[in-house]
Amino acid sequence: MSVLESVRSVLWARRRQPDDMIYGVALAHERFSPNDLLRQATEAEQAGFDLVCCSDHLAPWWEPGDPAPAHCANPWVWLGAAGQVTSRVSLGPAVTSISHRYNPVVVAQQVATMEAMYPGRAFLGAGSGEAMNEVPAGMDWPSPAEQLARTEEALTIIRRLLDGETVTFEGRWFRTVGARLYEVPDRRPPIFLSAFGEQAAEIAGRHADGVWTLADPSSAPAVIAGYRRSCEREGREPGEIVLQGITAVDDTDDAAMDGAKEWKAILVKDHYRDDIHDPATIQRNGRSDVSDTKFKAMGLFSSDPKDHVRKIKALRELGATAIVLMNVSGTNPQGTLRTYGESVLPALRGET
Repeated sequence: MSVLESVRSVLWARRRQPDDMIYGVALAHERFSPNDLLRQATEAEQAGFDLVCCSDHLAPWWEPGDPAPAHCANPWVWLGAAGQVTSRVSLGPAVTSISHRYNPVVVAQQVATMEAMYPGRAFLGAGSGEAMNEVPAGMDWPSPAEQLARTEEALTIIRRLLDGETVTFEGRWFRTVGARLYEVPDRRPPIFLSAFGEQAAEIAGRHADGVWTLADPSSAPAVIAGYRRSCEREGREPGEIVLQGITAVDDTDDAAMDGAKEWKAILVKDHYRDDIHDPATIQRNGRSDVSDTKFKAMGLFSSDPKDHVRKIKALRELGATAIVLMNVSGTNPQGTLRTYGESVLPALRGET
């Protein structure tokens, strides 16, 4: 992608930004117990976040206890409970893999059920997944091209089911015979596709209601460009552009970063492409491949709320319609949410 196209795509995205930006928080099943995360969901809504989502992992990014506790409860069970302890926020996974571990018919049924129980609040964040979650469930980890092909087939089935169709589908990877949903909500839950590159972004433009990508100024413009091109080719109205980052607040900047270092592994690109599924190996790769300098640059780690406001405003300039921040504070998760509620979100919304 040329520099010119990158600039044009970011400007295109900025022109589409709403007056009221959506701010969400992602809660980490890998790090916290499901009951702890229910408390965090309640606190996030009280803090004023618009959206609460959660990771969907079978395995964590580290071995239990090295360097942090590990949990990985089922997100769809948890989301049903999260709807009970909250009343306003949008709810969904960020993201559910639709390449193997979940049958697409079941994914459609799950998100439709969420929407039936909590009207106007459910969404589906979907993606191609990682070997760490799919290989233990019996998958021979495929090439990136096959990952994308599987994702597009699954997304086609899910979208048609949520549209109320009876679906008979004969694909290379997935098959359905007269599948339908018997609990079809009045509102179709929006689908956002996770994309780290232009090809996945183009699938989002064909089939999803928005694209979900990393809040990384070096990679987001290419994803936005792929999404824009695809929407234009398909004659579809573009949807949300969701940028996701990581955040932690603590007494000092160093403490904020030190309490989150187990998450370095999420910045290793090979973990999303290759058959690397052992948590201990994944954590070693994060430690060796991601320097403290790079980790700090990719995250919002500070004791000062003004630093968080400044960095998030910079991310908005990439053209996001929604910004989601994963609470990766291992030592101060409630304090991070509280700081955002008291100082960060009001400043972003011009209330202070």
